[in-house]
Amino acid sequence: MSSFQIEGGHRLSGEITPQGAKNEALQVLCATLLTDEPVRIQNIPDIADVNNQIQLLQEIGVKVTQNGKGDYTFQADAVNLSYLESDHYLSCSARLRGSIMFLGPLLARYGKALVSKPGGDKIGRRRVDTHFLGMEKLGAKFRYDAERSVFTITANGLKGTYMLLDEASVTGTANIIMAAVLAQGTTTIYNAACEPYIQQLCRMLNAMGAHIEGIASNLLTIHGVSELHGTGHRILPDMIEVGSFIGMAAMCGDGILIKDVSYDDLGIIPYTFRRMGISVQRQGDHIYVPCHDHYEIESFIDGSFMTFSDAPWPGLTPDLLSVLLVVSTQANGSVLIHQKMFESRLFFVDKLIDMGAQIILCDPHRAVVVGHDNKIRLRGGRMTSPDIRAGIALVIAAMSAEGESTISNIQQIDRGYEDIERRFNALGACIKRKND
Repeated sequence: MSSFQIEGGHRLSGEITPQGAKNEALQVLCATLLTDEPVRIQNIPDIADVNNQIQLLQEIGVKVTQNGKGDYTFQADAVNLSYLESDHYLSCSARLRGSIMFLGPLLARYGKALVSKPGGDKIGRRRVDTHFLGMEKLGAKFRYDAERSVFTITANGLKGTYMLLDEASVTGTANIIMAAVLAQGTTTIYNAACEPYIQQLCRMLNAMGAHIEGIASNLLTIHGVSELHGTGHRILPDMIEVGSFIGMAAMCGDGILIKDVSYDDLGIIPYTFRRMGISVQRQGDHIYVPCHDHYEIESFIDGSFMTFSDAPWPGLTPDLLSVLLVVSTQANGSVLIHQKMFESRLFFVDKLIDMGAQIILCDPHRAVVVGHDNKIRLRGGRMTSPDIRAGIALVIAAMSAEGESTISNIQQIDRGYEDIERRFNALGACIKRKND
């Protein structure tokens, strides 16, 4: 198990560029299964979850060619369907949450798919009902083998239909879209997720010959086609990394330029940090965050203190609440962090309390933070990364703290952030990786 040893108190400056979006990559990689022609994807992040997804594609028979850094060509012209039923495949897919999105493409193209209960972050209950209910609407049937923890889904030709999703699930919406593009007739999806990841997936599928209308809205109309062809696609910058870097720059920076952020795809993220009193300056497609000796959290118009809560796009992504919570520990003012979607994601705050933060964990979903206004710095300590987003938040806290910190279980951070210690050290941080 690896750990980070972080010497806090170093001021950071310079330029940093976000990686390609992890969540988009996991979706568009699955979409390569929808055609037997080559699909070239660029700006793929070099992170554990994505690399494992690529490896799993190779193991089921997809030809993968690396053209350069983050630049791959995929060709699914010889998928090994018998391997999809093997215990080895099911074991591998169970450890990778993104594998659930193999379901739609495999069902659409081959009429059958097997998936294990997916893995990923241990941040609370993460239902897959939306995926299966959507497939059932399209005409699929599924059964669950409790002994193997495996779902088998079959369909003798998918047929377009109208559906109202029970929740605006991002991966559920992606899965249903990928199934519907090859279904017979027209599919209408209401209450569809409309995050930039979904928009990018739809644009890529249209470039492959699909016919999807309503992109960027929660009402999608998909006219099924008989086959798709190859294309080229470039993944957006990771908006969660951009938000993480804004938070890092506010707490530790002496002026940091975040380059090539695709600003128009960041939604409410810059505005949210501005409500914390952080100067987020747009410079073309870059963001500059100056040094902040002081930042003050706004109050609502009626005088009540600020609340940040997650919501489906274009609301605030839940993946940034951990970073916002850490940044608020050094703000002037108080804030309520309300994590609605996952009931275990705030449990890392006990580590911040040990570092000297003033936080009240009200229940599994809500925490009140009373900021120190940079008058009392956090103290270094020993901690463990429970998930990807809490992990990067703890790294930011440790970089801003007095003294030395050790963060273990950093393979969680590696799942979502590419070579993060090298990139932060290039700004002036002091982070050492130790392999135990």
